[in-house]
Amino acid sequence: MTSSPPESSETPVASFPETSGRTKGYEKRAVDAFLRRAKAAFDEPDDSDTTLTAADVRRVAFPLVRHGYVIAPVDAALGRIEDAFAVRERQAVVTRSGPQEWVGRTKETAQVVLDRLSRPRGQRFDRVSVLRYGYRIDEVDLVSDKIARYLEAGEAVTVEQVRAVAFRMQRGGYRETQVDAVLDAVVEVMLAVV
Repeated sequence: MTSSPPESSETPVASFPETSGRTKGYEKRAVDAFLRRAKAAFDEPDDSDTTLTAADVRRVAFPLVRHGYVIAPVDAALGRIEDAFAVRERQAVVTRSGPQEWVGRTKETAQVVLDRLSRPRGQRFDRVSVLRYGYRIDEVDLVSDKIARYLEAGEAVTVEQVRAVAFRMQRGGYRETQVDAVLDAVVEVMLAVV
């Protein structure tokens, strides 16, 4: 009988391509450590030392370094991990409180997002001062319109599209933290109805 070597804290959990040249990627040790943490949290959901949620996975950030992991494959893997945690969280709420509780939470979150996105263009989020940079207002408003149509009329938008959205910066733009929080809420709603 052959046994596999024990997994150390230095053993990569997954294999991702490495960047080359001047291109930066995610710092390998940080990615590997987070993936080990996510695996432990998923394998032992009742262990309070390893608690992790879909929202935690969505918000994780890694340092950018030369010869790091290529960003796109890591982000794709994180998306799949977030999906798995979201499904488990939905099942837990439905088992504990029933499907009406889950649907109620989802509708409430969707309505809060829709109320925010229904504000007039240019006024949907707080702005940073004219001396600071925030997200480009026109780009955020364009994405906001598309998400509002998704919530109101079911226009086609995927979770991957929302996860991948990126905005350029402008002086006096929208406050990043507010926009990011709404995008997180949209992802939560989308994962809740999958």
